[in-house]
Amino acid sequence: MKILHTHLGTTYFNDAWDIQKVLHEKRSNNAVSDIILTTEHYPVYTLGKTGTRDHLLINEKTLADRKIDYYEIDRGGDITYHGPGQIVLYPIFDLNNYYKDTHRFLRDLEEAVILTLENYGIKGHREEEFTGVWIGDEKICAIGIKVSRWVTMHGLAFNINNDLSYFDSIIPCGIFHKGITNIKKILGFEVNIAEVNKLLLESMKKVFGFEIEQISLDELKILLNKINPI
Repeated sequence: MKILHTHLGTTYFNDAWDIQKVLHEKRSNNAVSDIILTTEHYPVYTLGKTGTRDHLLINEKTLADRKIDYYEIDRGGDITYHGPGQIVLYPIFDLNNYYKDTHRFLRDLEEAVILTLENYGIKGHREEEFTGVWIGDEKICAIGIKVSRWVTMHGLAFNINNDLSYFDSIIPCGIFHKGITNIKKILGFEVNIAEVNKLLLESMKKVFGFEIEQISLDELKILLNKINPI
């Protein structure tokens, strides 16, 4: 099976969310194939539908002063941060083609990240109580999805070289007693984020058993015929 992949570059969260919504609708109607979007976002906090705004520890003025966007969105989970130096991967998959099991889908996304970390000599693991990938007591990848008509959207945020201080202004994923890390912190130096992105896609191929066809953002816009420029 072959699926599509488009790298969106650095995007504002709302623009990528709009693209996801269009793709989700078209995938639900079998108008497009499964697709993975990858991006880095400009700084943004997003709150999932099972979260609480109390986990945002700064007010709207501070958000504006620091030029951080904030959105309450339709994925599961609590509050998290996206920003430069972090890979955000959005799979728009019809689970009818794989399995009708959202828990297994979450575990498979975790597995793709764990396999990617192995390339850097880093051993990631799961926590029984929490979704995501962990290094000791620190989370390196947050995962939150929405599934409607067995078609997925939203996805994972994988910390590579990002500024971890942004997490100080939230209670990440609503978890009080654990920390946040990234590859840079663990290794002591920055890694090539494009290389990590490529390895993550290779891991997705292994876990889900598909091949990937690369299409550019311009080609994606033509395919959808209705997306405004980012």
